[in-house]
Amino acid sequence: MRSMTPAEVRRFLLDRPRTAALATVRRDGRPHVAPVWFDLDGDTLVFTTWHATVKAANLCRDPRVALAVDDETPPFGFVLVEGAATVTEAAPDLAIWTTRIAVRYMGDERASAYGARNAVAGELLVRVTPTRIVAHTGIAD
Repeated sequence: MRSMTPAEVRRFLLDRPRTAALATVRRDGRPHVAPVWFDLDGDTLVFTTWHATVKAANLCRDPRVALAVDDETPPFGFVLVEGAATVTEAAPDLAIWTTRIAVRYMGDERASAYGARNAVAGELLVRVTPTRIVAHTGIAD
C-alpha cells in the first residue's frame, strides 16, 4: 500500500464514474451517509441534491462533510476527503453542472435528459472544499 500523489488522486476521482459516499452530521450528532454522483471543479468536489433530502438539511445546518470514494477491484484503493460544503440555491450554473455530472455517469447520449431533469427549482448545487485528503492505492499489494 502506498499514498497517492495529488495527480493520482485527481486521476482516481475522474478516470471513471465512481460513486462517493457522503457523510454529513444530523441535528442530533449522528452521522448520515448517502451516495452521490460528483465531478471536480479544480480541487473542489461538486454534486447536487434535492432541497428536501436529509443530506440537504444537514449540509445547510452544518457544512462539515466527509466523502469516501473507493476502487472495489484488486489491488484496491480509496480517496477520503474531509471538507466544508457550500450550498447554493438557484445556482446560475446548475444546468452546466447537472449536465456535466450526467455525462460522467450516464454518457453523452443521455446527459442532456438527465442534466435537464436535475436542473430544476429545488435542486441545490453543493461544492466541497477539501481540508484533508487521505488516499491510498495498492491496498492488496
